[in-house]
Amino acid sequence: MPLRVLQGTVVSDKCDKTVIVSVQRRFAHPKYKKFITRSKKYAAHDEQNTFKSGDIIKIRECRPISKRKTWEVILSGESAESQEV
Repeated sequence: MPLRVLQGTVVSDKCDKTVIVSVQRRFAHPKYKKFITRSKKYAAHDEQNTFKSGDIIKIRECRPISKRKTWEVILSGESAESQEV
């Protein structure tokens, strides 16, 4: 099964080797057919402490590193866009 990859914004970098990433998703309401935005926070492993608040990054599932941390940072959103082109 492929690992999930999500893109979000770093909202906290106060922990050592950990960043908190807010991921937003949009979906249509089943009854009212309006688009709703929901967000969820994930704790992701950042080995070199390179990312700061406000950075757009991509995270991927990994083995459990701690109780809440099962995601790891793979690269920043800006460098991801440059690699796709």
